[in-house]
Amino acid sequence: SLIQDMIQPALVGGFLRADLQRIRTELEELPWIYQATVQRRWPNALEINVVEQLPIARWSDNGFLNHEGEVFQSASGQEWENLPRLQGPQGSAKALVAGYQRIVEILAPLHLRVAQLTVDERGQVDVVLEGGMQLLLGSEDFLERMHRFVAIYRAELAGRAAEVERVDLRYETGIAVAFTEESSRVAGI
Repeated sequence: SLIQDMIQPALVGGFLRADLQRIRTELEELPWIYQATVQRRWPNALEINVVEQLPIARWSDNGFLNHEGEVFQSASGQEWENLPRLQGPQGSAKALVAGYQRIVEILAPLHLRVAQLTVDERGQVDVVLEGGMQLLLGSEDFLERMHRFVAIYRAELAGRAAEVERVDLRYETGIAVAFTEESSRVAGI
């Protein structure tokens, strides 16, 4: 296996002289490994445990994000096509993952899922839910606005979710809801 091939050179000087730290570092440099532990097992074995790097989201066009908000590349990209996509300025990945995880928690009871989360250069947050509904959250009071959305969704929008195109929460109080054209005509709005 790839791991055996990597470790072989480190064992050339014999089991006792193997540089465990170096082996661990080399393993953790592989894009699909998040963490590795390497220990000697007497009389002559090495025990290696690896934690696989699993993405929670896609990052921009070709990267992935783990739960720590670290960006990594992977050849297994095809399997992860359906993960939500996060996008933001360079250096914003960690903060975006934290925000994304809060949004996921807040939306879970409504059975709504995030398809995309974008932050622009000015810090404006824009969420697209699975099904296409867009939430404009602006750049401040992000949690307060999410909770306001939840309250309004429960009270007014849940029954018409498929017809909601956009919910703009960037107002001090209240929100603006845009319905799809067909439903606006039907409802006579």
